[in-house]
Amino acid sequence: MSEAGVPGTLWIVSAPSGGGKTSLTRALVERLGAAGWPAEISVSYTTRAKRPGEHEGEHYHYVDAATFGRMVDQGEFLEHAEVFGRHYGTGLSRTKQLLHAGTDVILDIDWQGARQIRARRSDCQSVFILPPSAGELERRLRARAQDSDETIAQRMAEARSEMSHYAEYDYLIVNDQFEHALGQLAAIFIARRLRTTVQQARYSPLIEDLLGA
Repeated sequence: MSEAGVPGTLWIVSAPSGGGKTSLTRALVERLGAAGWPAEISVSYTTRAKRPGEHEGEHYHYVDAATFGRMVDQGEFLEHAEVFGRHYGTGLSRTKQLLHAGTDVILDIDWQGARQIRARRSDCQSVFILPPSAGELERRLRARAQDSDETIAQRMAEARSEMSHYAEYDYLIVNDQFEHALGQLAAIFIARRLRTTVQQARYSPLIEDLLGA
């Protein structure tokens, strides 16, 4: 357990491909760390192929379908889902370890995984990130210069499907200006850490002294 005896919070952050959640959550972890509030992005397991520039243990844990299936059978995932023919899952033991140590854990998962988490943990918090427009989302996808027009059209259809579940989340952010969206995301996380129950545990000696206990 953390020094103050307060466990971390399990956060779900979802967005369509091109929504900017990866850049935002990485910047968020750095900002929270600078304030002395530990947070970590969970590294998921996946059966999809490694893309150029990706590294094992940093972006994903890359496993084959057989290994993934064994992990499902052995209950090693907090959640897992099949997304467009590829499997993704959140490791259970590592997540528990971080939360117990007082670290906020950020799950970069889709709406399917989010539903599984909510069914298992009522204390999780969730944020959905939307792009400012369909046109801007398509521009961001094309800026990657990795996909054909056909693939872009498919990704836009997938994005609309993902975005249709935004109302299932606790918080909603529109990522128009990066710094503005980052500030909003940080505010949500910080507010959670400033709840009375959390602060009471963190500052118990101070409160006792102030009240003359």
